[in-house]
Amino acid sequence: MWNLIQLAFFRFAATGWIPAKWFETDLPSESERAARTGHLKLEVVSHCWKYSHFLVYQLSSLVLFPPRKLDVTMTVYYSPEDTKTGELLAFFERQDVSGVTWNWEPVPKQELFRRAIGRNRAALATQADWVWFTDCDLMFRESCFDALAEALQGRRDVLLFPEEEHTTDLLAENNPMLQAGANGLQVLDIDTTSFTTREISKATGPLQIAHGDVCRAAGYCRNIGFYQKPVESFAKCHEDRAFRWLLRSQGEPLRVPGVYRIRHVAKGRYSGSEARSRLRTWLRVWQSRWRDWRQS
Repeated sequence: MWNLIQLAFFRFAATGWIPAKWFETDLPSESERAARTGHLKLEVVSHCWKYSHFLVYQLSSLVLFPPRKLDVTMTVYYSPEDTKTGELLAFFERQDVSGVTWNWEPVPKQELFRRAIGRNRAALATQADWVWFTDCDLMFRESCFDALAEALQGRRDVLLFPEEEHTTDLLAENNPMLQAGANGLQVLDIDTTSFTTREISKATGPLQIAHGDVCRAAGYCRNIGFYQKPVESFAKCHEDRAFRWLLRSQGEPLRVPGVYRIRHVAKGRYSGSEARSRLRTWLRVWQSRWRDWRQS
C-alpha cells in the first residue's frame, strides 16, 4: 500500500502542482551550463531485459551508420541472468566502430527492473557533453548522430528531444522483423518501408537528451528514493515524467533525422497471469490507437 501511495504522489507531483525544488535544488542555471562546440561527446544510455531481439537493431544501427561528427559511448544496462542479451553484447563488443565506445553495465535484475536506477548512475558518472536516455527498441540510422552534433553546437538547454520519429505499427511477436532479430548473433539492418512518421511534442522516455552538466549535478530522479529502489518485477516507467518535472522542462525540439523505433504489442519483460497479460495487451493496443488518432 505504501508503494502505491508513493507512486500516486510522485505521479501527481510530476504534473507540476508540487514545486520541483522540493526534490532537486542543485539544478545548474543556464549560465552554469557549458555551451560546448566542436567535436562533442554523447553518451547513449539504454537498458535491456529479455529484449535482445530489439537491442540487436539498436546496436547494429551504430555499426551501419557510425558517427563522424561526435564520439558516442553506447551504455547498456543488463542483467547477467539474461544470457541472450549477454551473448549479444559480447558479439558487438568485438565490432570495432570508429567513433563508438561500447560500455556494458551488468546489474542485478532487481536494479534493472527500475529503469531510473541505471539512468541515475550513468547520469552522475558521465563524462559526455550530452546524454541521450533511450530504450532498446530505438535505432539511430542514417545522419542521426551527425545532424545531432550540428544541432547541439553551443546549446545550453537543460533537455532536448527529436521533433519526429519513425515508428512501426504495434507488431506481434511472430512478425518477421522481430523473428529476424531473434535469429543468432549478427549485425542486422531493417526494412524501413513499414515505418511512418510521428511528431513528438515533449521529451518522452526513449527521447530524452539532457545536458551533461545537468546530469552530473542532478542525476536522474536521484533524490526520489521510490524511483531508486530495486523491485522484484519490471516497474512501469513513470520516472521519465518526473525527470522532466525535476528539470522544469518538457524539452526543446531538435530537427534530427534517422530516429526509428519498433513498436510491439507484447511486453515480455512483465510477469503475471495469462489473463493479466491479455488485459495489458488489449490496453496497450487501445492506448496506441488513441494516441495515433489524436496525432492524426
